[in-house]
Parts: sequence; C-alpha cells; structure tokens
Amino acid sequence: MRIGYTRVSTREQNADSQIARLEQAGCERIFVDVGYSSRVEDRPDWIECKKIQRPGDELVIPSLDRVAGTDSIAISIIRDHAARGVKLRSLDEPWMDIDPSTAMGEAMLKIMATLAQLRVDMIRENTRRGVEHARSQGRIGGRPTVMTPERIAMAKTMREADPPMSYAQIALALGVGRSSVSRALSNSE
Repeated sequence: MRIGYTRVSTREQNADSQIARLEQAGCERIFVDVGYSSRVEDRPDWIECKKIQRPGDELVIPSLDRVAGTDSIAISIIRDHAARGVKLRSLDEPWMDIDPSTAMGEAMLKIMATLAQLRVDMIRENTRRGVEHARSQGRIGGRPTVMTPERIAMAKTMREADPPMSYAQIALALGVGRSSVSRALSNSE
C-alpha cells in the first residue's frame, strides 16, 4: 500500500497543498498532523500511520522535514522503516532511495540527513535575521494582542474583585485565552 504522511507546525497553517501532492503521488491513505513540531515523535496521526504500515508498503512524504526535525531523528526514521521493510520516499529528496543496510547507503544517509538539518537551520537563521531587521525598523511583528486597553482594565477590575476571579474565569468572561489575560496583567503591573 502507498501511504502518505505530512504535518504542519501550527493550527493556522494549511496542509492542503501537501495533501494534493501526496494524492498526485498515488497515496491510498494520507495522515496529517496539524499543530505538531517535527521534533515531537508522539504525533497522533504519525503514530497511526506507523501502526498500519506493513512490509512492502511505501510511505510517501513531501519532504524529510515533515517527519524529522533533526538529523538524528531523520536517520532513526529512515533506519526504522528500512528494518521494517517499508520503503520511505520523499517527493523533494530523491536521494532517499538508498539502502541503509550497506556501508555506502549508511554514509549517504548521514550526509543527506546532515544536509537536510542544514536546510532547517538556515531557514531558522534567516527567520531570526528577518525578525531582528524588522525590530530595528520599529516593527515588532507577530499577531496583534487581543487584550485592548479596555479589556485590560476590565481584567484588572475582575482580578481585584472580592473574591478575585481566576485568570481562567476572566479569560472566559472576556472571550480570550488564559495566557493572554495572564500576560496582559503581568505586563501592566
């Protein structure tokens, strides 16, 4: 069976284009984790995906960074699939069609996993530079806060009431997240 797997890091991201690529590659079943880091191995759909794999199956991924956030995780996943007789194919990394049970295959695996990790590190570094540049230009970035001055004032009043309301109660009353209330109140002191 040809099985597809992909992942996006945040709930705001959309995996539709990755799913379309996996469908075009002929995947009969596709698993998608939303809101999980590739450094976390206990992603619910990833676990289910691994459970149904049988020797002779093929796991298709858009790219290695969808399943592995570090080179050591990548090597472990490639070795695990090879040991279980499951072919691992990446749409973006054709070099993954190697046999890690041979000396040459193992060497290629380590080199390519290191290059994949370099790609991830470069993306992070470029993002950090972009954020630093934006800050130097006076742009803070990120999502605007939901805690307006009015909401902060209301939250302070609720917190100072007798008996005081908890952050969770205030968040529910204001229709915002508990961490937003906590952060806003600690920043306004």
